[in-house]
Order: sequence, then structure tokens, then C-alpha cells
Amino acid sequence: MALRQANRAAFPDWHNAPVPSWGPPDAPILVLGMAPGQRGANRTGRPFTGDHAGKLLYATLLKFGLARGTYAERPDDGMELTGCRVSNAVRCVPPANLPVPAEIKTCNQFLRGELIAMPRLRLVLALGVLAHAALLRAAGLPASHRRFTHGAVHALPDGLLLADSYHVSRYNTSTRRLTPEMFEAVVAEAVRRVGAPA
Repeated sequence: MALRQANRAAFPDWHNAPVPSWGPPDAPILVLGMAPGQRGANRTGRPFTGDHAGKLLYATLLKFGLARGTYAERPDDGMELTGCRVSNAVRCVPPANLPVPAEIKTCNQFLRGELIAMPRLRLVLALGVLAHAALLRAAGLPASHRRFTHGAVHALPDGLLLADSYHVSRYNTSTRRLTPEMFEAVVAEAVRRVGAPA
């Protein structure tokens, strides 16, 4: 809360509030990130928009037919999600871009609501360990139920699929822990599992 108030004072034209999910609620895929970036979604009000992570994410979603238009790093760029919805495990920008356990726990109720509000949801693509654990918690499962493994697709007891990818962060892509080819392979498998996007 203190960080949001400081941001509102320093950057009054920024979003500086909880960032809502984006995309059709009847999509079969939910892409789940960690938290809004300070100068990305916290500024623009749209998940993964305006920071480095959005470049790889949205280019890949466009390539695989899960979105249409052009990503121009701003919410009025006209890009539209068609076969997926994008959200974060934590809705507000955390201090130092690192959510604390209390924030993750508090925001998990919103993630549970998101899952309930997506009637055609078949697969959640978790970007990183934190998103993976948050999804398990929202599904009523312990974090130990399935271990995060890049490229893995886990079948949960209720039939929902949980696909894991390293986060599309600048650090991961700069160090080549995650390459565009690696991320594309994960998204391709997710699309294959739910069927071709509409």
C-alpha cells in the first residue's frame, strides 16, 4: 500500500492500482505471471504491457494465433487477445518487484475467482515458480502437489492442465535461461493440448 501511495505521488498519470486480468473470460488458456512490473503494468494498467517481459510474451501469443493485432507496448495499441486471458498471481506492483508471502496469500482469492469465472478454462500457463505455486494454492492443492519444471504439463485432479515455463523476464531472456524458441515450444504444446485457437 505504501509503495502504491508513493507511486501515485511520484507518477500521478500512471495506473498505480491493482492490475485487472486481460482477455476473454471464455478463453481456454490462462497465462499467469508473477506481479505487475513497476514501469510496465503498474504504469499502463494492462498485464505485461510496457516492460521487457511483454515483448516475448505477446509476440509469441500473436505467432500462435492466441491474439491479433500488433503489440506496441501500450494499452491503446489495438492488440486483442482471442484464445487466452492474461493475469498475475499478485495484482499490485510489489516492492523491488518481488512479492512477499502475505501479498501472494491475499491475492490468491482473486486468482481463485478468476478460475471460477473462466467456464471454458482448460490450461493455465504458469510463468515461473511463484505463478505455479499460486495456481496450485488457488486450486486447493499444496505446493508440493506438482514440482515446477520448465516445459512440463501437469494434469490436476479436477482435469485442469498446468503448463510450466520460466518467466519471460528480462533477466531470464538476457541470460538465455529462456530463449524465444524454448518459450514458443511451451506455448505450442499448450495450444496443442487445448486444440487450435478460434
